Amino acid sequence: MSTAMNFGTKAFKPRPPDKGSFPLDHFGECKTFKEVFMRCLKDNNFDSSLCRLQSKEYLECRMEKQLMAKEPLEKLGFRDLMDQSQAENKEANL
Repeated sequence: MSTAMNFGTKAFKPRPPDKGSFPLDHFGECKTFKEVFMRCLKDNNFDSSLCRLQSKEYLECRMEKQLMAKEPLEKLGFRDLMDQSQAENKEANL
């Protein structure tokens, strides 16, 4: 005679992906931004430092569409681009 005993069974609790991994864009919501970024990489021999603006725009799209957790762009390494865009906004408002 065998009896199954379930001591302390745990329910599965989903958690958000680790930083750097995120869900696929199944509906193509950021496809245009991705294609622009990939074209930039190809045109610049895959030197990502030359495509930082396109990378920033792609990540902003992913955050807006909730395809990744919202993070301050400064934490993602775009502090210099933020300073530049803020300066341009100030000039435009003058």
